[in-house]
Amino acid sequence: MNPFYHFLETVDNLVWGPPLLILLVGTGLYLTLRLGFIQLRHLPLALRYLFSGNAKGRGQGDVSSFAALCTALSATIGTGNIVGVATAIKLGGPGALFWMWLAALFGMATKYAECLLAVKYREVDANGQMIGGPMYYLEKGVGSKWLAKLFAIFALGVACFGIGTFPQTNAILDAAYLSFEVPRELAAVLLTLLVATVTLGGIQSIAKVASKVVPLMAGLYIVACLTVLTSQFDAVPAAIELVIQSAFTGHAATGGFVGAGIMLAIQSGIARGVFSNESGLGSAPMAAAAAKTESCVQQGLISMTGTFFDTIIICTMTGLTLVVTGAWQSDYAGAAMTTFAFASGLDSAYWGPLMVSVGLMFFAFTTILGWNYYGERCVTYLFGVKAILPYKLFFLVLIAGGAFLKLDMIWLIADIVNGLMAIPNLIGLLLLRQVIIGETRQYFEALKQSRVLQTQTA
Repeated sequence: MNPFYHFLETVDNLVWGPPLLILLVGTGLYLTLRLGFIQLRHLPLALRYLFSGNAKGRGQGDVSSFAALCTALSATIGTGNIVGVATAIKLGGPGALFWMWLAALFGMATKYAECLLAVKYREVDANGQMIGGPMYYLEKGVGSKWLAKLFAIFALGVACFGIGTFPQTNAILDAAYLSFEVPRELAAVLLTLLVATVTLGGIQSIAKVASKVVPLMAGLYIVACLTVLTSQFDAVPAAIELVIQSAFTGHAATGGFVGAGIMLAIQSGIARGVFSNESGLGSAPMAAAAAKTESCVQQGLISMTGTFFDTIIICTMTGLTLVVTGAWQSDYAGAAMTTFAFASGLDSAYWGPLMVSVGLMFFAFTTILGWNYYGERCVTYLFGVKAILPYKLFFLVLIAGGAFLKLDMIWLIADIVNGLMAIPNLIGLLLLRQVIIGETRQYFEALKQSRVLQTQTA
């Protein structure tokens, strides 16, 4: 094996090892406790804001709160929901799904906090667009320019050489060839043109596409999963019981012995859960900062529903489908395991694989759009608005050329950088915890007083 590749593997295992996972979950747990379980107590309010006039947008901003959330979801609802869940359950058994739920529960508090700060510390760039995210609350709130630049460099690396380009491009081209026999070269050209058409129009164009495609693709995928689960409804309670039981007893087939099984379930579940919903990584705040809103708390509430939709709903649908169909015990892995589950559950060797392929293509395409925007915000912070067009052209070159490169090492580097993104962001959240708590208390006290006045005047 290449010594440098082996070195990168060691670094990757270190970055995504217990220390980072503990920091991610620990930050979420701390915020959950200090904010009084905000993700449980105020989830109904957050959903009401999302689906009411509040999400259409009032105040300064470039897009509605709903569109900002869809832009963030376009980057998070991706191959992780199909491939990541299968990988986690393959490694850690059904119990991994339980630990994904736990990571998502605490992750909702983290997502709330980082998106609150994004709106509080956002500013207007030279093109008149709202700009914000960890770079800005690290610089303006924490007072650390070097941490802000470090985050921007790591996030730009992920956008250009990781989640935003190569894995998504290859997923789309592979799915197009396997399902529709479209040559890779032709698919690469069409994909590049589609990405160019959307991304060159900026945040309004990306948000407009995301607002239509994300709810549609998520809805269709959920319907497909529900079709499988409904057809095997009798097996669902046993599947849920197996998920919970395996989380605390391990699974000998994967762990070798009980202790190893439990640890593998915890590590794979939390790691894949964080990879899927990106809570704490600092990506979603860059989209939240563009929202038309008068309240940073209200946008934080709306943004935290993204983790709920991504992991609690969509990843759960995938996980239960894998368990009830028995696909998790098959010899397949990754996308092939999910394909097998749908083929078995839908009792169709055509519609099952087609559903997974189409889902992968849509999920991967919107992930490209979301990360293109994140990269643009990082470039603007580091080099100013003059660098936006060169960045977008470079990004398109990466999309076009990524299909023809062997990129195992680059993907490994990207995974490392992806994990490193979280470190400065989580430091910022912990250092600004009093700001988060103060803004939250102030908002809910004002909301309580407003309701009292409404009751008195009614």
